[in-house]
Amino acid sequence: MKVYQKVLMLLAAVSLGLLFLFPMWKIYLKAPQYPEGLELHIWVNKLGGSSEGVLQNFNILNHYIGMAPIHAESFAELKYMPYIVVFFMITGVVVALLGKRKLVLGWTLLLMVGGSVGILDFYLWLVKFGTTLSPEAPIKVPGMTYIPPLLGHKTLLNFEALSLPAWGSLGIALGILLAGLAFFLSRPAVQLPSVARTKTTVS
Repeated sequence: MKVYQKVLMLLAAVSLGLLFLFPMWKIYLKAPQYPEGLELHIWVNKLGGSSEGVLQNFNILNHYIGMAPIHAESFAELKYMPYIVVFFMITGVVVALLGKRKLVLGWTLLLMVGGSVGILDFYLWLVKFGTTLSPEAPIKVPGMTYIPPLLGHKTLLNFEALSLPAWGSLGIALGILLAGLAFFLSRPAVQLPSVARTKTTVS
């Protein structure tokens, strides 16, 4: 691989650091009790919000419809995901230094698989919390579930929910894009067959 291709791979690895600087995902919730809206932030290693008390207010609303309280301690993924990200960053730097095209492809595919597994795991979170409801909930609607949207907008009774990726997810997208670009640009040049020209002499 050429130097600039190695730099692209290096940037792909470093871009994953955005996951430690910004949330991965955001869930906006608007309810009559909170007309200004609530904004839950999901980080690679913690849960938070746009202001103090957001998580507590989410749990107050969840209590009315019977959803379990949301606490960072409930999710083992938040404990080991930082190590997975660091693993990808370190191995990405090593791949960049080695400059082996096959390793770049392997790293890119592995990151794509890891990102897909993360999205699936997030969806299973939503399903679990939205369908496992307490029978003692103050508000009970027969047959009603409260699965927030994985992506986009959804109306749940008188709640408006909007789920969108945040800046941290850009780190994964950049990692895949830049590594994929490094792999593509490092492809071997196509050798065109040379055409032998024969000259004939006309006597």
